[in-house]
Amino acid sequence: MADEATRSRNPAGHAGLLDNLLALASALAGFFESRFALFSKESKAALVQMLGLAACLIAAVMLFAIGYVFLIASAVVGLAHLAQVSWLWVALAAAGTHFLIALAFLLVARGRMTKPLFRATASELRKDREWLTNLNTTTRPRK
Repeated sequence: MADEATRSRNPAGHAGLLDNLLALASALAGFFESRFALFSKESKAALVQMLGLAACLIAAVMLFAIGYVFLIASAVVGLAHLAQVSWLWVALAAAGTHFLIALAFLLVARGRMTKPLFRATASELRKDREWLTNLNTTTRPRK
C-alpha cells in the first residue's frame, strides 16, 4: 500500500528531480540536434540554389551589357550612315549623352544619401538611451 501512495504522489515514477532534469536536458539536446541536422541539410540545398540563381543573374547582366554595347554600336553606325557624318562624331555624341545621364544618376544618388536611414529605429534607440540615463528618476517613456 505504501508503494501505491508513493506512485500517486510521483507520477513520473521513482525518478527524482535530478533524473528528470537530466532526462529533460537529454530530450532537449536530441531535439536541437535533430533540428540543427535538418537546418544543415536544408542550408546546403539553399546554398546550391542561391549559387545557381547568382550564376544566372550574372550571366543575364553580362549578356544584357553586351547586347547594349552592340545596340549602341549599331545605332552609332546607322546614324552616321543616315547623317552622312563620320561614325567617330556620332560615337562621341553617344558617349557624351551616356556620361550626362550617369552624372544625373550620381546627383540623384548623392541627394538620397543625405537623408538619414532608419529614422524610427534611431528615434526609439535615442528614447531608450534617454530612459537608461534617467532610470532612477523616471519611468520608461511611452511610444
